[in-house]
Amino acid sequence: MVSVFACQSPSSNSDTGTDSTGAINAAPDNTMNRDVTPDSTKMAKGTVDDKTHTFMNDAALGGMTEVEVSKLAKDRALNPRVKNFAEMMIRDHTAAGNDLKTIAMEKSVALPDNLGKNEDHVKDLSSKNGAAFDKAYMKMMLKDHKDVVDAFEKTAQNGTDPDVKTFASQKLPTLRMHLDSAKAISEALK
Repeated sequence: MVSVFACQSPSSNSDTGTDSTGAINAAPDNTMNRDVTPDSTKMAKGTVDDKTHTFMNDAALGGMTEVEVSKLAKDRALNPRVKNFAEMMIRDHTAAGNDLKTIAMEKSVALPDNLGKNEDHVKDLSSKNGAAFDKAYMKMMLKDHKDVVDAFEKTAQNGTDPDVKTFASQKLPTLRMHLDSAKAISEALK
């Protein structure tokens, strides 16, 4: 799985601002419980259990990755449907990232502030152009959405933290819509 990400319902309006990259950025160290070790994978879990922390971390990291690869697609895609899909991903993932960031701050959970290993996926995709780019991007979106729908369904059904469980439940309809769109566009590109 390239990434797990969170999506925001298109009918939802968020008044929260985003940074220029649409990334989910952790709050300054004075407002977050951070592990003082230099290993950025050892981020403070705050008040959530390991399973919930992993879900939140994966959702944040995946969301940032989706925004970055979708920015590439917005600029490089040839197919108008791919460009429109990319714009939807940027909008939805940025909004969902802000929602997740709010939950994380309330629970003193530090989220990743960079792509880490997922940067390789961005670099790989950025090496492609034209129709090959469109196909590679949509293939990534299709696989990721299949994986993330499964992860969000599990958290929505079996999550232990009520706020995170609600977050996952609220995002599922949009995730499923994204998956359906990714399937349709991928089929059209064959």
